[in-house]
Amino acid sequence: MRIFAVGATIVFLFLAGCGKKTLSKSELRAITGEIVGAAQKISGHQSEIAIRPELQSAKHGSASALAADNIYLSLSDPSQTSAFAQALQGIARKHDLSITETASSGVIRFDCAFHGARTHTVHVVTPLGARAAAHAPAPARQTAHAGTPRLAIIIDDLGYDRSAADAVLALGFPLTVSVLPHLPLSGELAEEARRRGDQVMLHLPMESEADGAKPENIELRVGMSAAQVDATLAGMLETVPYAAGVNNHQGSRATADPALMQALMPALRQRGLFFVDSRTDAKTVAYDTAESAGVPAASRKVFLDDVPSREAILKQLGLAARDAQRDGFTIAIGHPRPATIAALAEGIPSLEARGIHLVFASELVH
Repeated sequence: MRIFAVGATIVFLFLAGCGKKTLSKSELRAITGEIVGAAQKISGHQSEIAIRPELQSAKHGSASALAADNIYLSLSDPSQTSAFAQALQGIARKHDLSITETASSGVIRFDCAFHGARTHTVHVVTPLGARAAAHAPAPARQTAHAGTPRLAIIIDDLGYDRSAADAVLALGFPLTVSVLPHLPLSGELAEEARRRGDQVMLHLPMESEADGAKPENIELRVGMSAAQVDATLAGMLETVPYAAGVNNHQGSRATADPALMQALMPALRQRGLFFVDSRTDAKTVAYDTAESAGVPAASRKVFLDDVPSREAILKQLGLAARDAQRDGFTIAIGHPRPATIAALAEGIPSLEARGIHLVFASELVH
């Protein structure tokens, strides 16, 4: 293996010297192997690693070509990040790669490029538990006991905006994040959120009744057959890895249609997914249909940010807390907006101090 690596390096340098502008698939994958090996060595083989290839669009019927590798690392010890960065710099120098580093709280991304063409993005994610330990004396999060008021907060609409997602990932408590499918950032954000310690859901686009509502290119629509619903759902889930459940994106018309909901629920049950009704319309039959089909389900009780101001969102957060104390649990839905992020950062610690336990949506379905 070592002889092969040395030989590959010599070949690479020779080709680079001849003006080579791109890497072959085998060269790119060899570098991927070196990056993964460096991470394993630094973490004592304790790092959780995943590789997701990024393919170029096929031209004229040809097979899709490998454009870049996305590498996801979970480092249990934040101090290992600097050692990994140094190792990555060494690999980059060896293969004539440039590196651009960007960071948000808990996530550092290294974009590697060969003569301007990106070859790798390495996502280094520090899980919430490791971050809390590194910034002691943050209190350990306790398991909720019977009778403890529980609150699940779902953050919808992730997948469009990198900076908005980073703001969510920077929050210091676990959330349930609902990711829209078929977007450039869908898989990346689902992967990062799961490694951070959040729960991932599919934010399932459905047909809206509202005039002027922009339909998604791919969504569940009234009149679809069960086979069409199943195929559409399968395609969406391929772009949102680790989804444990779904909630509807828009869907005021779709969730009110018994036939469409009766087609959807068996597809969810077969995949072991739960359903949260976002209740975008009072005429929804989605929750009742899920319950009848044996799909674990729940309904949203509070929208946090219909009025997008910090003060209004804090008020809605207080309403969710009151519901949790009265009923034992509640689900609130918000969006990755600056005011929402600021209100959650301010309001959640005080709710926890009052004995309200933040949980994932899966803990509140039945």
